[in-house]
Amino acid sequence: MKRLDIGEVAAATGIRPSALRYYEEIGLIASVSRHGLRRQFEPRVLLQLKLIALGRMAGFSLDDIAGMFGSDGVPALSRPLIRQKADEIEQQIGELTALRDTLRHVADCPAPSHLECPTFRRLLDAAVRRETARTSRRVPAGSRGQGEA
Repeated sequence: MKRLDIGEVAAATGIRPSALRYYEEIGLIASVSRHGLRRQFEPRVLLQLKLIALGRMAGFSLDDIAGMFGSDGVPALSRPLIRQKADEIEQQIGELTALRDTLRHVADCPAPSHLECPTFRRLLDAAVRRETARTSRRVPAGSRGQGEA
């Protein structure tokens, strides 16, 4: 079986060699040997790197992605984790759609002043409600496990 050196993997995927070395360092991929100083990979690393790219694009952390590979490097995808991420993306799509619609209204509003426009004022109120709901789902880093003062 032909092995690919790090330069060939970088050329085939567009991923910098430094990133490939980092991925190897944290255990996402593994080289199988060296030819001189150049790492050698089995061709299946290309599939692994595509899955890593998809996971990153979906917003998974590198730790999450590492958990999606078995010890042999074969994908072991967690359907519940993927479903949860899909739900998060669906929520983001809704928020971004509302933001897009608000910006389009602001750009096209015929009112002399945006503050005179009842639609704009409703959109502002809705934006504040969405932002308040979004930020209330997060726990501030400094307040975890601490009581009130």
